[in-house]
Amino acid sequence: MITFSIIIPARNEERNIARCLHSISAVEWPSNDFEVLLIDNGSSDRTVQIATDHGARVFIRPGDSVAGLRNFGASQSVGNILVFIDADCTVSPEWFSSASQYLDQVEVVCFGSPPIVPDDCIWVQRAWFHIRRKVGVAETEWLESMNMFVRKESFDLVSGFNAELVTCEDYDLSVRLRSLGRLISDDRILAVHHGEASSLKHFFRKEHWRALGNIRGMGSHSFDWRELPSVLLPLIYCFFVLTAVVCLFTALFFQRNFFFYSLGVLLLVWQFPIWCLAFWKVRRNGGFIEATQLYMLLNIYFFARGLASLRL
Repeated sequence: MITFSIIIPARNEERNIARCLHSISAVEWPSNDFEVLLIDNGSSDRTVQIATDHGARVFIRPGDSVAGLRNFGASQSVGNILVFIDADCTVSPEWFSSASQYLDQVEVVCFGSPPIVPDDCIWVQRAWFHIRRKVGVAETEWLESMNMFVRKESFDLVSGFNAELVTCEDYDLSVRLRSLGRLISDDRILAVHHGEASSLKHFFRKEHWRALGNIRGMGSHSFDWRELPSVLLPLIYCFFVLTAVVCLFTALFFQRNFFFYSLGVLLLVWQFPIWCLAFWKVRRNGGFIEATQLYMLLNIYFFARGLASLRL
């Protein structure tokens, strides 16, 4: 049996898949000790042909969710370790050698790291990576399925991803895997994600979509109080937005200083913690400009997720 089974879900990824597969073929590891499975979701472009030309085992599964695609790939794999990565990612030459140190640590059931952003990324991607970044080696609550290594035995024991979820399926899987052992984030297991949000509008839409999946996914595993802040804080944020609007219009309509003062106090209580969080996150790798950029993104994040919570 080989060690690693790399599972890549894809749909219309002809712009990315060759770059992804080329980086995998350049990994410093015996080529007979890993396999690459591409699970295609009904592409209408050249994704399947490109993957076939690069030696991947290709399966066509139109209509499946991304979680369902990954589950199918796992069912067709022969490796001891399932490796989940996205088609718009690339990996470092040391990818497998860095991951291999956990092969004999049976108490570690899942390992990997959040993919970094490329050198030519825009400010939105660079600023938000301050939130996603996990530095060094540490036990973690969850790992992203864009760069996730899971023992096949453990994956099968928890019945894999929840195929009903359209997003946040990696968090849901991580919660269930924690009942079996440890999850380790190690930034030496390096992957690069080339598909992060490319504009503020794109960022808003992604976070709104992810929040919908996050809330729906909470019913897929046992209750975990650590999930509550991700739902409650955006709702509180939206409450502050509504209160600020009411104070502003009341102040303008009635011309009462009291409401202007109330608005000022409200803004201080509401926005100051977000500003502090932005500065805290960039303290090692940025300055005032980076903190301001992240502050803007945090406001969009909380608003997008709060609207998703209200919608549900």
